[in-house]
Amino acid sequence: MIKATLADLRQSSTFFKTNEIIEIVNGRKKEQIGYFVPIALQEVFEPFLTNLKKEQKRRLLKRVASASKRDIIGDGALDDGIK
Repeated sequence: MIKATLADLRQSSTFFKTNEIIEIVNGRKKEQIGYFVPIALQEVFEPFLTNLKKEQKRRLLKRVASASKRDIIGDGALDDGIK
């Protein structure tokens, strides 16, 4: 993995020709900002992102179901069927 600063992004002709994942770091604060994944690794990385998004949605739906399950049904309200 290569480390690069935001200033390196301005030199895009050399920056985007790599086949390695690049860790982008804020040059002043020495803090990690994110990663650049080249298109050569797209086939490997996209399934990972898809699984990550599905897991996030699954956790959110579980929270909604849990909150709905704890919600008291008032007079005249319909049950949502969650047990």
